[in-house]
Amino acid sequence: MDSDSPKSPNRFVFACLSLKCHPRFPPSTSKAPPPLSNSPLLRSLPMGADRISAVILDLDGTLLDTERATGGILEEFLARHGKALDAAMEEKRLGKMHKESAAAIVQDYGLPMTPEEFSEAIMPLFQERWPQAKALPGVNRLIKHLHNHRIPLALASNSIREHIEIKISYQQGWKESFSVILGGDDVSHGKPSPNIFLKAAKRLGVDISKCLVIEDSLVGVRGAKDAGAKVVAVPSLQGQDENYSIANCLLHTLLEFQPELWGLPAFEDGLQSALPIEPLFIRGLGGEVVSYDGFSKIDITADTGSYEFIPHQVWGVFIGWANIEMHGIYKVVVCIGWDTSSGAAKRVILPYLIDHTESHKNERLQLFIVGYVRKLQNEGTMSEALRVFEEDVNIARAALDIPVFSLPTSSSLFVEAAFD
Repeated sequence: MDSDSPKSPNRFVFACLSLKCHPRFPPSTSKAPPPLSNSPLLRSLPMGADRISAVILDLDGTLLDTERATGGILEEFLARHGKALDAAMEEKRLGKMHKESAAAIVQDYGLPMTPEEFSEAIMPLFQERWPQAKALPGVNRLIKHLHNHRIPLALASNSIREHIEIKISYQQGWKESFSVILGGDDVSHGKPSPNIFLKAAKRLGVDISKCLVIEDSLVGVRGAKDAGAKVVAVPSLQGQDENYSIANCLLHTLLEFQPELWGLPAFEDGLQSALPIEPLFIRGLGGEVVSYDGFSKIDITADTGSYEFIPHQVWGVFIGWANIEMHGIYKVVVCIGWDTSSGAAKRVILPYLIDHTESHKNERLQLFIVGYVRKLQNEGTMSEALRVFEEDVNIARAALDIPVFSLPTSSSLFVEAAFD
C-alpha cells in the first residue's frame, strides 16, 4: 500500500489462511503438511535454485507501518470541514497515486478547495507522523538478509519519490540497501500499471521474469503480475484473501517468508527454534486465567484498545512475557490472529502461561512479545488454530532464558506493572 494519499483509520481484518510451508510443525498435530506441489498457492513457485535474481519491494503497508502512524489524519481533516469519513470508499483508494487520490477525495466529499490546495493543507500533517512509522514485523530481518547476500533490491512505490526518501531516512540501513528507488512520479503511469516494475527491473539489470515483487495492495499485485514478475502478497487490507488469488504466494506476515522457496539464501537467524523480533508491548487486557493441560491459558474478556499497539500483520504463535497484575511475571506463548467467522472481523489473542497451573478470575495483564515461533495452522476454526503444542511450550521455556529474549531495561513500565 502506498501512502502519500490519506487513508482510512479502519481496523482491517484477515481471514485465517495457512500455506503450511513452515519447516517445523509440532509433533502432536493431527495433520501432516501437504507436499508443496499440492498446495494451490504454491504450485507456481519456482522449483529451481536460480529462478529469482532480484527482489522489488513496495514501501507503505509492506515495509512501513504508515497506516497506524498516520491513522485518523484524514478523518480529522474532513471533520474540520463538516464531512464524515467513508471507510469503505477510502479502502478502495489504498495503493493509488497521491495525485489521483487527492482529486477523488476533493470530489467525493465535496471539499471547498482544489486538489492542489487539499494536498498542500494535508501533506504536512502526514509528514509530521512519518518519523513514527515503524518497520513491520520481519522487514528489517529481510532487508538485511538480502542485502548481506548481495541480492539486488529495488524499492518501487506509488508515493512521490521525494516522500519515499524522507520516509526511509528514518529507518537505519534502508537507503544503502536499495540500489534502485522509484516513486510514482518516476513513471508515466503508477500502479496498477506495470511500468514501475518494468523500470525497476531494467535499472537492476535483471529480466522482470527473474524478479520477485513483495506487495501489500491489490493494485501493486496486479501491476507486478502484469509486468511478468513473481509476486508475494502480504495484504494490509485484510479479510479479502480471494482478491489476492492472482499472487503466487499469500502470507499473513513477512515473518512467514521463506527465501529458499524462491531460490534465495535461507535465513539462518533462529535461536532455540524461535526468531527474535522487535518487541511488541500490549496492555489494556483483562481475562480469566484457566488451568489447562499442565499450564494456564488466559481467556481475554476485556480489551481497552490493546490491539492498536500491534500491526495488522502480526499473526502467528509468539513468545514473551506476561505481567499478571496480582501474580507477577511469567513466560508466555501467545497465539494471535483474526477471527472472521461471525462476519464481523475481530482480533484474537490467546496467551498461555508457562509453569503456571492456577486459575484466577478478572485478572488484568500486559504482554511483552519478543519472539516468533510459527504461523497458525489452518484447522478449520479459529479456536482450533489458536491451540499450542508441547513443542511450543518447550521452545518458550528454553528460548526465554536466552538474553536476546529477556526483558530489556526499556521495559521498566511493563515490569513495574502500570495498570492504570
